[in-house]
Amino acid sequence: MQVDYIIVGLGLAGLAFSKELEKNNKSFVIFEDNSQNSSIVAGGMYNPVILKRFTPVWDAVNQLKIAIPFYESLEIEFNSKYHYSVDIYRIFKSIEEQNNWFVACDKPLLSYFMDAETIHKKHVGVSADFGYGKLTNTGRIDTKLLLEDYRNYLTDKKLLIKESFEYNNLKNNDTHLKYQGIIASKMVCCEGFGLKQNPYFNYLPMQEAKGELLIIHAPDLTIDFLVKAAVFVLPLGNNYYKVGATFNWKDTSKRPTEEGKQELLTKLKTCISVPFKVVDHVAGIRPTVKDRRPLVGIHPKHSNMAILNGLGTRGVMIAPKAAKMLYKHLEQGVALEKEISIARFL
Repeated sequence: MQVDYIIVGLGLAGLAFSKELEKNNKSFVIFEDNSQNSSIVAGGMYNPVILKRFTPVWDAVNQLKIAIPFYESLEIEFNSKYHYSVDIYRIFKSIEEQNNWFVACDKPLLSYFMDAETIHKKHVGVSADFGYGKLTNTGRIDTKLLLEDYRNYLTDKKLLIKESFEYNNLKNNDTHLKYQGIIASKMVCCEGFGLKQNPYFNYLPMQEAKGELLIIHAPDLTIDFLVKAAVFVLPLGNNYYKVGATFNWKDTSKRPTEEGKQELLTKLKTCISVPFKVVDHVAGIRPTVKDRRPLVGIHPKHSNMAILNGLGTRGVMIAPKAAKMLYKHLEQGVALEKEISIARFL
């Protein structure tokens, strides 16, 4: 088999880059062993405001201009629903936070998303003595369903190889790559935390941030917006809610823990006061970078090997734009933005 690209990993990064290849009539195969699941268990929210400090998320407006049409095009292609508009209600903890919110609302990059009025309307089961700040033009992507649909699509086309990629068996003479009977011009590595086992890119400063989430059923909680306090409470429909998330920098296992569950439950009970039942508990390892920027670029010694990784907690926003930039970099020689280029670590 001869293809233009081998892609290793099928999370949001691998999906976004392979769709860029399809759009440009480039052939590819994807290796995916399901060892990394951060895209599947992610909250899937996109939000251009850092809700701790009421400051803009890096490059969020530009990312969303590409991301929203990208996901909506996938809805049409696969005849499914992935994109949901969801407002965010940030619970204020004090009068000072209210004042800080008002100041932030006047900033040009934030005014489109932040409502200047404090919301004092009571919602059954939600504790908000100082009211809420409301964010609009935000939402979520059903990443689990999207990736399931895309994997089925690739399987039908025989483009998905469901096994681990063994770098020891890769032969690279810098004009082409050979692996198990596959000859490719280029390779893009999108394996998330699996980067640690990648001998070509494991020099990059990837950090592991384990996140745990709960799915709860709360029949008396009837909100249609995301509540953000010590945790987020995201409506999924039919009185089911996703609750998250923890950050654990030491535990790199994908197993949910009792400690993580109790941390989420303790924080959840500070912001909702209705009965609920935990129906699921999941965990994943976020591939993050200290400077909160993705890892994008070409290997310093092998010009036919590239990386698209380190999307962190905002993968649904970053992936489509980063994939587009990497494609133009590889195929047209367009320079990457310095903020995302792996050259910053050389």
